[in-house]
Amino acid sequence: MPDMTDPRDDADWNFSARHETPMARLDRNWDELLQELRVAQTGVQLLTGLLLTVPFQARFDQLGRQEIVVYLVTFGLAVLASGLLISPVVLHRVLFRQHARRTLVSAGQRFAMAGFACLGLAVVGVCALIFDVVLGVVAGVVAAVAAFVVFATLWAVWPMVLRRRAAEEEEEA
Repeated sequence: MPDMTDPRDDADWNFSARHETPMARLDRNWDELLQELRVAQTGVQLLTGLLLTVPFQARFDQLGRQEIVVYLVTFGLAVLASGLLISPVVLHRVLFRQHARRTLVSAGQRFAMAGFACLGLAVVGVCALIFDVVLGVVAGVVAAVAAFVVFATLWAVWPMVLRRRAAEEEEEA
């Protein structure tokens, strides 16, 4: 199986395996991206909504300076994740009837990946803040590192291992 990082190889494979035209492939890719974004947007909206309420809680003014910085960075990441994960839909509206599906899928992929990275970092920040407030700075750092390792493993390391394994299995077949 060719390395699918080259869009031409991906198009050739889809044509031979699925009998899919380039436009049908782009339509399918767009539909798949939208389904994935629906899942992510729900999570990021809940996280951002939760973070919006934090400053209005009675204990917020008791936070130390570093806790406020962690909160603001985390909130900024959640807002950025929201913007990035919603951007493909806005881009679709702007490019509607412009026959720019290739541009839409490509840009949507980049927005989604950047949005997932920001979302993961925002969750790490939430873990750091909660553990810091409840158990102290050391616990906050440990929780943040643990959350980062979990997200890095689940969202980067493991997918790359599976990608490499799939390519090797395809070459053997």
